[in-house]
Amino acid sequence: MAIIRDYLQVKETYQNAAEKKWVIPCFCSENLTTTEAILSAAQEFAADNGLSRVPVTLAITVQYDHRSQSKNYTHTRRWDTGLKLFCAAADVLAGPDGPFPNVDVLLHLDHVQHDNDKELLTWDLSDFSSIMYDASTLPFEDNIKSTAAFVEKMKDKIFIEGACDEIFDAAGQTHNALTTPENAKRYCDETGVDLIVANLGTEHRASGQTLHYYSDIAREIKDQVGPRLVLHGLSSVSLDQLKNLYNDGICKANIWTILERDSSPVLLDEMTKSAHYISGAKAAISHFTTVWRQDIVFAEMKKIVRTFFDLFYGDK
Repeated sequence: MAIIRDYLQVKETYQNAAEKKWVIPCFCSENLTTTEAILSAAQEFAADNGLSRVPVTLAITVQYDHRSQSKNYTHTRRWDTGLKLFCAAADVLAGPDGPFPNVDVLLHLDHVQHDNDKELLTWDLSDFSSIMYDASTLPFEDNIKSTAAFVEKMKDKIFIEGACDEIFDAAGQTHNALTTPENAKRYCDETGVDLIVANLGTEHRASGQTLHYYSDIAREIKDQVGPRLVLHGLSSVSLDQLKNLYNDGICKANIWTILERDSSPVLLDEMTKSAHYISGAKAAISHFTTVWRQDIVFAEMKKIVRTFFDLFYGDK
């Protein structure tokens, strides 16, 4: 396994994926169990399909208001400490003797805020493969100016994903407007981003799979800017809506909520069924441990991740 950090190599990874009609999945993580479940599923998919290399993006948010995953990576609740631990875990797992030899990892900073993450933006970002620069909370004109300035500063140093419009968060009250092809083209032309996040009807922190993904709008945007769209909020739509993402111009798809949302009930069920091992005469130390709980979550998360590999990298 290797972590691909060089800008040109990251770009080549996306080009190679496009030749295969693959949509590169991007899984966010805020703990080691999730990180290993993602890499384990990728390795399993590669082995089952006789593939020498399979790319996957490991992502984390930092000072993102809706979810600071780097803070959650450590009980110190320090975003900088959590971010360093996230990178250190990836480096260890991606080492020459690591357990995932057929997986190429792209380390991604997700939803980096133009304001809250100013300290992070002064760091040397060369440890990362890509960054989502998120100025979508600004008025559209200011978003373009802020993003263009960042692209100018970091051009050809790091692969940059820009947020054209703010995507609805499930904790909010109203949905934001969908991205128009005209705005998408202007945004790409004037900012110079490598990839564009468009609002296509999905939402972050989804509470269910009830929304409609607007593939027709995605294709209209693709006609204007090419196949370089990123789809966020996949957990808010059913899997049958995601079968043709590549043809819609989607090259990268971000996933997190479903990992946590759908593994938690499995853990609860297992704990309920094993209650007699946790209390009473049959109490056993094996069922008290963090290892026991994490094994259950790991297995379910791995199964969920594998579903997306089969969906995005399966037979075309």
